[in-house]
Amino acid sequence: MVRHVVVPGLFPPPGYAHAAVVEAGDRLAFMAGAVPLDPAGHLVGPGDAEEQTRRVLANLAEALAEVGSDLGRVLASTVYVVSADPADLSRVWQVVRDSALSWGPHTSTLLGVSCLGYPGQLVEITAVASVPRD
Repeated sequence: MVRHVVVPGLFPPPGYAHAAVVEAGDRLAFMAGAVPLDPAGHLVGPGDAEEQTRRVLANLAEALAEVGSDLGRVLASTVYVVSADPADLSRVWQVVRDSALSWGPHTSTLLGVSCLGYPGQLVEITAVASVPRD
């Protein structure tokens, strides 16, 4: 069982929780960073952070399904965006908020970074998710 906590004495977070508490019984999946590559390894959405975010979320969803989880079971995520402009981060965050990843709500951190691992890559998302026992 997962309990998401929004702390009453803190500023209400926009679309995420301050903490996620996992009760004994669920397993945890620590997911590698999902990237905007298609199955052949080609970059999706060159120069378009929003399109890359949609692909990253689709890839993350596919990886989660493989381990028996889904975006709605994500407890914590970190969203990396290649930009120093808060407007760029906001556009990516809106795509995340419009996705099943925001169903939690889960804990999340949004970061602007100078570069990511693949040429042209603008977005990456790491996550920890609960995996129910069969």
